[in-house]
Amino acid sequence: MKISIPGRFDLNIKNLLLDYNGTIALDGKLIKGVEERLKLIKESGINIFVLTADTHGTVAEECESLPIQIKVFNNGEARFAKRKIAEELDGKLCAAIGNGFNDALMFEESALAIVVLGSEGCSPAAMKNADIMCRSIEDALDLFINESRIIATLRG
Repeated sequence: MKISIPGRFDLNIKNLLLDYNGTIALDGKLIKGVEERLKLIKESGINIFVLTADTHGTVAEECESLPIQIKVFNNGEARFAKRKIAEELDGKLCAAIGNGFNDALMFEESALAIVVLGSEGCSPAAMKNADIMCRSIEDALDLFINESRIIATLRG
């Protein structure tokens, strides 16, 4: 996905990094509407990664039908693990969506960072490092289905 932000910069997004709990899932259960949107985004050619400490132990079961790669890591190392994955995937080619404190470093490494203010709330640290704030995961994912929304929000 190539997006030119008038008066500012160009984005070339190849990877979408998603937090699980609080972002695409609530209390360990995938949020309604996420599955369909992720399938549309994958069809556009973007690689999708779910990065999680899997607090509820449900990510594999909840995401088994999704066209994604899942990366699970230790709970206390989440923020560093997410940043490392963004670095390994070349952050300049990544968009990231999350809501928690442990997403803030991943946001710093990503070309586009979107914080979701959903039912779980969001961390001020994540908000500070975000380029866009959305009220729901559905709205955040829709940005990749209708990229003119990204342009409208970020243009100079």
